[in-house]
Amino acid sequence: MSEDRLKIGEVELRSRLFLGTAGYPSPDALGRAIEVSDPGLITVSLRRENAGGSGQRFWDILKDFDIPVLPNTAGCFSVKEAVTTAEMAREVFGTNWIKLEVIGDDYTLQPDPFGLLEAAEELIARGFEVFPYMTDDLILGERLSVAGCHILMPWGAPIGSGRGLNNPYALKFLRERFVQKTLVVDAGIGAPSHAAAAMEMGYDAVLLNTAVSKAVDPAAMAGAFAKAITAGREGYLAGLIEAQEKATASTPLLDKPFWHQ
Repeated sequence: MSEDRLKIGEVELRSRLFLGTAGYPSPDALGRAIEVSDPGLITVSLRRENAGGSGQRFWDILKDFDIPVLPNTAGCFSVKEAVTTAEMAREVFGTNWIKLEVIGDDYTLQPDPFGLLEAAEELIARGFEVFPYMTDDLILGERLSVAGCHILMPWGAPIGSGRGLNNPYALKFLRERFVQKTLVVDAGIGAPSHAAAAMEMGYDAVLLNTAVSKAVDPAAMAGAFAKAITAGREGYLAGLIEAQEKATASTPLLDKPFWHQ
């Protein structure tokens, strides 16, 4: 459905699936997952890939695909660290896009809302298009929007937890409040059904990593997520019926059958 493609700035993405690149069993497994799912964006952690020593093969795989790269500041716990990493990523990848992570808690990897806002303001002033990884907090979303963020990326659940959408009410409220923003559910997705549910709420995209990279068959799982995201989006556009407490007959009763008379 080319007429329904997501655009970020002047860039038209060919899919509403955003795929992370960390934790795959091999570079070839990553390549197959990308090939099968054909994501709209590929996210890359500059710090982790450099530390992981995955080598030239990793970079060659990314270059083989004509898919925009979204570098991120994964592993950063301070504003200074995140800003420095973002500047390095811009130099390496030649893009002003940055997925901004400023982690505040070691256990849950929950974003630090204060550091996130400060770093976002600084990076926007430096000309970045900031994709902030945030909790589902409404006020934080408001402050990031005022700072100049055109995209908001609330978590579904803690990173890598696979719990899905922990707080559907908050996610729905964000979608209703930020009608003109691009909203992406990022983190905690564990099953294709979770991704479909996010898209049925009207979210613009879903970002995945662990659910695919740690699957028994990453390529097959990536393909399943791609289908679920498409189905969820098409269901949202088609117009989902409202849930209700009582049953409603799908077949109208014109009269009773003759044997009831």
